[in-house]
Amino acid sequence: MSVSASIDIVSSADAFDRVAASYDDAFTHSLIGKAQRGQVWRRLLRAFAPGECILELNCGTGEDARFLVSHGRNVIACDASAKMIEVAALRAQQEVANAYLTFHQLANEDLAHLSGWPLFDGAFSNFSGLNCVADLHSVANNLAAVVRPGGKALLCLWNRTCPAEILWYLLHGDMHKTSRRFSRNSSARIGERTISVFYPTLRDVQRAFAPSFALERYEAVGLFVPPSYFEQWATNHRETLHRLDQLDSVFAQWPIFRNLGDHVLLEFRRCTL
Repeated sequence: MSVSASIDIVSSADAFDRVAASYDDAFTHSLIGKAQRGQVWRRLLRAFAPGECILELNCGTGEDARFLVSHGRNVIACDASAKMIEVAALRAQQEVANAYLTFHQLANEDLAHLSGWPLFDGAFSNFSGLNCVADLHSVANNLAAVVRPGGKALLCLWNRTCPAEILWYLLHGDMHKTSRRFSRNSSARIGERTISVFYPTLRDVQRAFAPSFALERYEAVGLFVPPSYFEQWATNHRETLHRLDQLDSVFAQWPIFRNLGDHVLLEFRRCTL
């Protein structure tokens, strides 16, 4: 559904501030959230070596950062939401207090503030944080200034085509939402707030990150595992969800299939210019 003048659009930081306390229960700890996140984690461990220092964008409550540091990586994690950072820092103190993990309130649009820091070995953005950014080219330029040549950037965005979503909304008679991802500009509900979201094509993202970053590979996340609003179904069909997750591990990288998931995970390499 396209954004209209009658919708009260708020900043993504404000919207996520309001859901920070409940976000883990709503998504992170959900069956679908765990399944999709596990798919991303497998790729993060392949991309980043132990001991490397990684920059995380839109870190939310820090679930990915805690996972990486528990596997020997060092993480500087950023998010625009002050409340998300508060939750992330508290959980880190309780779970990984001795690890090299720090959190900073910093929006994706403000990565220029990291200029002058030592270069990072890589960077990543999980679960659609970059879909809240209108100008990916600016983010790419700022990211290029803080990631070392040869370093990797893994970006997980909402995909343009998600068959499970189309079927879901067709069955529920919501024709607007069946095609909402086909529009580059749209809106999404975060709790009680509405934010602007963007659905760039793969080519859009490649152009935004060129020439500083070259796309090396990409795969679907949530190809057979459905989007998060299938959670009640997943609760009642745990074995089926497990089998769908197994299918994802087989087919997510196949041509055509990799363009059809709930999300797409893009792996870029920082070019030497």
